[in-house]
Amino acid sequence: MLTSYYTIKEYGEHEIVIQKSRFIAYVERVTTEEEASAFIEKIKKQHWNAAHNCSAYMIGERDQIQKANDDGEPSGTAGVPMLEVLKKRNLKDTVIVVTRYFGGIKLGAGGLIRAYGSATSEGISATGVVERKLMQVYKTSIDYTLLGKVENELRGSQFLLKEIHYLDRVTVETYVSSGEEAAFEERMTNLTSGQCEIEKTEQTYLEIDVE
Repeated sequence: MLTSYYTIKEYGEHEIVIQKSRFIAYVERVTTEEEASAFIEKIKKQHWNAAHNCSAYMIGERDQIQKANDDGEPSGTAGVPMLEVLKKRNLKDTVIVVTRYFGGIKLGAGGLIRAYGSATSEGISATGVVERKLMQVYKTSIDYTLLGKVENELRGSQFLLKEIHYLDRVTVETYVSSGEEAAFEERMTNLTSGQCEIEKTEQTYLEIDVE
């Protein structure tokens, strides 16, 4: 599992107009090529009467699945520039479709490359990007007398307080970044003079807004 990576925040759409042609970007997060293909087909059906529905996607931990489609535009003027934007912004598990309604003015190869690149970039910015950071969740059980001290320490540290459960003893759940597990365990042990029970639970990704 990657310790961190960037991807699209959620589904989004954004339209720009260039030389009277409408370029509508549709962005979605996907984890398989099948999901990407289904999303592209959905947009194509929605805009069956558009001049072009060009697409690109990048999927996998090592970006091992990459595809670009010009959908009738001159070769290399649409899908590839769209894919290049995904690469430059290091976006994983992302699919984008740019629908074009032709406005009557030809843009030329250079103009098309700029238009599809701009539509992709603006669509991503309008939708938002997140960093997904791999976190280890810890449960730390302590006596109630230690809660104030532990809570204050955690809120002022690099560790993120997830939740507090008030049971027979207090259980504090904490997000710890991958690679900082030993530091967290040592800190909790020292803070409580060893009067705590520390348990590793699941690993999960936490999403942090980037833009």
